[in-house]
Amino acid sequence: MSRISRSVKAVAAVTLAVALAAGCSSGAGGPATATGTQDSVDAALKAGGTITYWSWTPSAKDQVAAFEKEYPNVKVNYVNAGTNKEQYTKLQNAIKAGTGGPDVAQIEYYALPQFALTDSLVNLDQYGFGSFEKDYAPSTWSSVRVNNGLYGLPQDSGPMALFYNKEVFDKHSIAVPKTWQEYIAAAEKLHAADPGKYITSDTGDPGFATSMIWQAGGKPFTADGRNVKINLADAGTKKWTAGWNRLVEGKLLAPIKEWSDDWFRALGDGTIATLVTGAWMPGNFKSSVPGGAGKWAVAPMPTYDGQQPVTAENGGSTQSVLKQSGNPALAAAFVRWLNHGNGVKPFIASGGFPATTADLNSPAFLEAADPYFGGQKINQVLNDASKSVAKGWTYLPYQTYANSVFSDTVGKAYLNGTSLDAGLNAWQQALVDYGNQQGFTVSAG
Repeated sequence: MSRISRSVKAVAAVTLAVALAAGCSSGAGGPATATGTQDSVDAALKAGGTITYWSWTPSAKDQVAAFEKEYPNVKVNYVNAGTNKEQYTKLQNAIKAGTGGPDVAQIEYYALPQFALTDSLVNLDQYGFGSFEKDYAPSTWSSVRVNNGLYGLPQDSGPMALFYNKEVFDKHSIAVPKTWQEYIAAAEKLHAADPGKYITSDTGDPGFATSMIWQAGGKPFTADGRNVKINLADAGTKKWTAGWNRLVEGKLLAPIKEWSDDWFRALGDGTIATLVTGAWMPGNFKSSVPGGAGKWAVAPMPTYDGQQPVTAENGGSTQSVLKQSGNPALAAAFVRWLNHGNGVKPFIASGGFPATTADLNSPAFLEAADPYFGGQKINQVLNDASKSVAKGWTYLPYQTYANSVFSDTVGKAYLNGTSLDAGLNAWQQALVDYGNQQGFTVSAG
């Protein structure tokens, strides 16, 4: 996504240092508890009021409109403060200043622990939301728990799949790849046939890199309280780079920045033939790639052996209530409606991939034929992907900072068309140094 500014690095360092000085730590917590009741949330809805919501999802406007129609005494000021990293910069600045933040903010799972570390988010256990645990998949529920607090309700998840331009594949007689070896061969064949076409784009996205390492069986990050270990040269990481280096060094990746206007155009005109990404992507296709309608299809993510299906999560987010909120109970009511109420319907309608198990497994969801994808029942492919996510992955307790310096280290390999391994080694050293500076005990290897 868009390049993160250096201000994120500075603010992240300050806020994390303050949190550690106060004795906070991050990680998965103990059992979920519902320490409060939802009475105050219901009362806040009845009383009404005004809240501000920051989000970048394609469904946000429709959800806000539906919420205000259902609760006309509540006004939601929707603000698109920028795609994830841009919003995080503004959010961290508001937290540091003590003012200027929204009542509710969308936050991705990987970034949630770092915001929770600053004690800036409302623990939704006080409203009894812990009782909703049974309604979500264990992986998404654990993603919104930090220590013993509940800091959101899962909105979606991002099990990865292969989105491919069927029109381009058919024109060049390319079979849908089942293995990464076949995927690389398809990249070579396509670019040789038409030098203006590329199998995909990747200019150095840390979220994509970590997801690919995840699928390959890598476990480069482990954390036990403040004790952290980083090994970006483990077997899984090496398995991924062994193949992906062929695309980077062979200049077989489109030199187009992800999430830019040029990128969306390239998806529409066939310049970029595939995306390996999360199940939340269909909504972005529909809202930003109108020229691709009827051309794209969805298949399982390629694997290394072509046998056992295995995928990884890429993205997924929640909505959190900021402690700055002047009406946290009403803000919590909005979060409940978004992800545990009628707000799930417009989210699905806009192409979102829900986290609620009842919606994921409903016949209406699974049997829906998607016109954008040529009538394919894409939710069946995506739902299958959600069942084969590799287990055992963890992020760093300072992953937001880690992602912010990816371009300074690994990014150079993409820019120069050189091996990713040296860049990953440089990234590792930067993360070890930073973690130790922030009060963690970090070791490498």
